Amino acid sequence: VQLVESGGGLVQAGGSLRLSCAASGNMFSHNAMGWYRQAPGKQRELVARITSGGDTNVADSVKGRFTISRDNAKNTVYLQMNSLKPEDTGVYYCNVIVEKFIGLSEYWGQGTQVTVSS
Repeated sequence: VQLVESGGGLVQAGGSLRLSCAASGNMFSHNAMGWYRQAPGKQRELVARITSGGDTNVADSVKGRFTISRDNAKNTVYLQMNSLKPEDTGVYYCNVIVEKFIGLSEYWGQGTQVTVSS
C-alpha cells in the first residue's frame, strides 16, 4: 500500500485546512485510515482514525474542530480541520492499517506540514 498526502500549508489561527490521503494497492476489506501528527520535540500522536465500517476515533484535543471522513471507492481519507490553533502545528502523517489473512500491516505517508500562525 502506498499513501500520497496533500493539503498541508500555512494558515492563520481560526482558519481551516483540508488534508487528503489517497491509498493505492490492496486495501483488503477491513482496514483503518487515519491521521497522526508530530509537533517539534513531541511524540507522534493520533489525531483521528476511521475504519472501513465507518467507526471513528478522534482525539479530545481536536473534537468539535476536526472531522475525519473517507471515500471507500477512492481509498481516500480526508481530515477537515476548522478553527485551527497554533498548537495544531506539526507534521501530519497519514496512517493505514490493513487486516490481511496473516495479520495486520501498517503503512505511513511521507507527512505534510501544517503551520498555524497566531
